[in-house]
Amino acid sequence: MANLKFTIERNAQIVVSLLKQYGIKRVVASPGTTNKVLVWSLQQDPFFEIYSSVDERSAAYLACGMAAESGEPVVISCTGATASRNYLSGLTEAYYRKLPVIAITSHQGIDKIGSLRAQNIDRRVAPNDVAVINVDAITIKDARDEAYCTLELNKALSETTRRGGGPVHINLYTQYSQDFSVENIKPAKIIKRYTVYDELPSIPNGKIAIFVGSHKLFSDKETSAIDAFCATFDAVVICDQTSGYYGKYRVQPGLCYCQRRYLSPNIKINLLIHIGEVSGDYMLDRLQKNIVWRVSEDGEMRDLFGKLDKVFEMPEQTFFEHYADKNIDKHEFIDNMLIEYDSLNEQIPELPFSNIWMAQQMSPLMPKGSILHLGILNSLRAWNFFDCSERVTAYSNVGGFGIDGGISSLIGASLVHPDKTYYGVFGDLAFFYDINVLGNRHVGNNVRIMLVNNGRGTEFRNYSHDCHIFGDDADLYMAAAGHFGNKSIDLIKHYAEDLGYKYLSASTKAEFLENIDDFINSISNKSVIFEVFTDSKDESDALEIMLNYEYDPKYVAKKKVRLQLSKIKEKALDSVKKIAQRY
Repeated sequence: MANLKFTIERNAQIVVSLLKQYGIKRVVASPGTTNKVLVWSLQQDPFFEIYSSVDERSAAYLACGMAAESGEPVVISCTGATASRNYLSGLTEAYYRKLPVIAITSHQGIDKIGSLRAQNIDRRVAPNDVAVINVDAITIKDARDEAYCTLELNKALSETTRRGGGPVHINLYTQYSQDFSVENIKPAKIIKRYTVYDELPSIPNGKIAIFVGSHKLFSDKETSAIDAFCATFDAVVICDQTSGYYGKYRVQPGLCYCQRRYLSPNIKINLLIHIGEVSGDYMLDRLQKNIVWRVSEDGEMRDLFGKLDKVFEMPEQTFFEHYADKNIDKHEFIDNMLIEYDSLNEQIPELPFSNIWMAQQMSPLMPKGSILHLGILNSLRAWNFFDCSERVTAYSNVGGFGIDGGISSLIGASLVHPDKTYYGVFGDLAFFYDINVLGNRHVGNNVRIMLVNNGRGTEFRNYSHDCHIFGDDADLYMAAAGHFGNKSIDLIKHYAEDLGYKYLSASTKAEFLENIDDFINSISNKSVIFEVFTDSKDESDALEIMLNYEYDPKYVAKKKVRLQLSKIKEKALDSVKKIAQRY
């Protein structure tokens, strides 16, 4: 007995570690087997103040009394079966009084639900008024599981005192381990949340960048606050086409970060400040970051990069104004990034006739203040390679990230300001999916739609896509080729003209260039549909060129060495597993 220490079950260890880091010490434990790994681990640590209650209903009310009297969160822990049901009345009381009670109900796992297994009830759905948040602390098998479990537990524990507070529910999985050999629990990562009422932390040293996902247009005051922050800390604002920021520290570095045979000298960031919502630029995934701070009025813990350290529940302008010093004007980082982007942009080889080539031609021609809607995914990616800066305000349906509704969103926007011209670029599947809106009687003469028609979902035929290995067979169902007239040269022409649109078309670079000025600058009293016919192989080749044209032999050599070492390590692990299986 003297040798027993903490459980080997990592999810329970994380619970113990985070409770301590949040300063939560009071625990009311009810008897049981399913919660033994947690209770034993808690009672090994003198930090915790533990009370016993056989009746779970009473335990929940004991916690209500403690929380109300102390003003601090209180943990209640019970086993499986009906034990957790007896918490419901006390948790209901805590919910309506906003008392910080943390109900940790231990559980065998959802895979055991519904198979008539003894002492295994279904807690996947809880009443609306017993907890402000419900999370699962899953069994941990790998680093991904640990990151998820840690994030969910941070959400739950921080929620007890947020927005007035209230009870939370943690469903703690267990494997009933008998191994209590862990001497010291490795600390779990705490994610701290700050509001305008808190003393805010200092900005760490090192390179700093602001990452903006899709975002409404920033106001002048918001832009000024961001610019002042960047000038203070020599930071940059990393954007894609949908970011909505057009201040002087804007950079759209997808072209720099996408290279497979070259590593940008500006790719390593110590502190990344994450604002905005979903970004559709997958090239930015290669960004190397050490610490991530999330700034958003919703205060939610959004761990896009797996490096979330702090959350600031406040307006973005408030955050940036707090740290900015208007007497400082640093700009070395942004200067370096713009030099790199311009250099890479100038070196782009001749591209095949493709969505990317068209974006390259059109981006510098768009009238200043243009409004552009981009389809998911190829059109958005193509335009993200090229920084239009203040010339273009771009939108894309990256929230749900489906091909449906892009044209309807464009038409809807065009109805708000009939005096402005609205442009759109969409692939054929997205176009035909949403084609009915073109016949809407409210459509005006201020719409310019480019249909890139390659007869399929060309994304699935790109050299870099998982489905590329299936070759032409991917066309049958994955890429859905051959629908909608199979690149008919007449279908959309007749449809568009019969609905009163001006119709343009191109099948070559020369034809495209002949029509592009008419498309962009048309002063016709009709809206315009410009159908451009491309080939999937050209689309794939263009993407491959864009991702591989810059070459650094030293970087490529290092990548090969790392790959070889990884293969050696894999073989060694396989050998060890085979040996272990013999015994």
